[in-house]
Amino acid sequence: MVERQNIKARQFAQAAAKLADGRHCTDIAVLDLQGTSPATDYFVIATGTSGRQMRTVADEISEVGRESGFQRFGRAGYDQGRWILLDFVDVVVHLFDGEYREYYDLELLWGDAKRIDY
Repeated sequence: MVERQNIKARQFAQAAAKLADGRHCTDIAVLDLQGTSPATDYFVIATGTSGRQMRTVADEISEVGRESGFQRFGRAGYDQGRWILLDFVDVVVHLFDGEYREYYDLELLWGDAKRIDY
């Protein structure tokens, strides 16, 4: 059962990345954190072009999550639109503006994580 959930989480992470790509986000990364992070299995990281665009992408990813059976347990940064975090427990989505993406550099922080194609 756990293996199936991880496959489902991976598919949702890939779907979120594809959606971000289709909405003109850049520098999209899907990181497999299984065995690395006790908190989540996948990170989806993307850079948006504006707060408005990032909020739209966040709303659409939340809808895809709901349709895929992933309840969103938390959302942060939505109003500011600089770093929007969507927590689906097994998948955490980070939507950054360019400045925050460079400053926080999550890919460096989680440098041991395997990158997943989407």
